[in-house]
Amino acid sequence: MKSGKFWAWLVFALGAAYFFIPLIATVEFSMRMRRGEYSFDAYKVVLGDARFQATFGYSVLAALFTIILGVLIVVPAAYWIRLRLPQLRPIVEFITLLPLVIPAIVIVFGYIRMYGSNSPLPFLATDTGTNALLVIGYATLALPYMYRAVDTGLRTIDVRTLTEAAQILGAGWGTIITRVILPNVLIAVLSGAFLTFAIVIGEFTMASLLNRPAFGPYLQNIGANRAYEPAALAIIAFAITWGCMSLIQILSRFAPRSANRPN
Repeated sequence: MKSGKFWAWLVFALGAAYFFIPLIATVEFSMRMRRGEYSFDAYKVVLGDARFQATFGYSVLAALFTIILGVLIVVPAAYWIRLRLPQLRPIVEFITLLPLVIPAIVIVFGYIRMYGSNSPLPFLATDTGTNALLVIGYATLALPYMYRAVDTGLRTIDVRTLTEAAQILGAGWGTIITRVILPNVLIAVLSGAFLTFAIVIGEFTMASLLNRPAFGPYLQNIGANRAYEPAALAIIAFAITWGCMSLIQILSRFAPRSANRPN
């Protein structure tokens, strides 16, 4: 028994070292901008950079629109499949996994060919159209995570009983989804939303090829031209991502116990 505990703690220690040593080294390097002493000068330079503020604000706004689009598509689709079309679940799950298999560069080149300035639908000829395509692309990349989060939430409630009860009370489909189903899977939706936010903030390929002023290309540009600022940006991006993950864990603790019912 003691030998088992020793090896378990050894594996844990090695895993923690593998994770934390590079992180600590990055933090230490990011604070060496001032010669001979540690300082937060690199963080001050990054946070005070107008390009950082503009690109980060752009990516946050794109993330919000992506989350809204994802919720509008995924929640009704997952609800309807679970309620009326369970035989289509394997097909839908396969489709939602495709963004994990198809590289983002393939998707964005498809956009360029289909919606370029010479196509019948020249969305890329305007900034508004390009921004819309970028949000759609982000929603595609986040689809596997949003769908599985919502589908997991729907498994914890009795969808059929709630729907029938709402219909008996005279509710329409829109009311059922927005006032009955969505509140019961809100924690799952928020989990998918935070994962989507983390994906959008760090995404580079689509934003770069569509020439959008997003945070991902800014990270790459700073990394190619500066020394200490990239390390500071890496820590900031890491903090944002793990902040989202922590919020998911915190929100999951507030999931209603009464929702844990089999369907």
